[in-house]
Amino acid sequence: MPINCTEQMGIPGPWQERMPHFRMDYMPSSGEELQTEYLIPRQHALAAILTVNSLSEMISPHLHISEIRTMAADNLWMSPSYKQPCVGIHFTWKKDWESVSKLLPIIEEKLASFEARPHWGKLFDKCPRHLYERLGDFQRLLHTYDPQGKFRNPFLEQHIFGTGQVSQQ
Repeated sequence: MPINCTEQMGIPGPWQERMPHFRMDYMPSSGEELQTEYLIPRQHALAAILTVNSLSEMISPHLHISEIRTMAADNLWMSPSYKQPCVGIHFTWKKDWESVSKLLPIIEEKLASFEARPHWGKLFDKCPRHLYERLGDFQRLLHTYDPQGKFRNPFLEQHIFGTGQVSQQ
């Protein structure tokens, strides 16, 4: 077991020593990696995991580690877990953006039928905006409180207001 990880596998202990997977007194990583995570509605988890496994020969040379985690449903409009419990399939990639950027569209295409949503704070190719039930409400909220777009950035322009955006009705 790596020394910088918390003890797992059902070993009792205080929550702060079990919930995070990196120990508080160790450096979790050196920052020399890239990360991607896709959240899948829990009912599609097994099929999605098997699909990712079928890509292992293509993925493995570029991967440090992968992990699977679950999360409860929530009521946050733009959350990948909005109104549905999800399973996250996480990739910690070697720092090779050229290779990873070629893999992401392939992985996303394979996971599309499982309603995979990318983690907004990690790397992905495209965001399937049609899966965000409250996207139109969120766009209207942004227009109401930031009508001049002062707090917009290229990420929001591409993934929230880009081509094919939900109409402003």
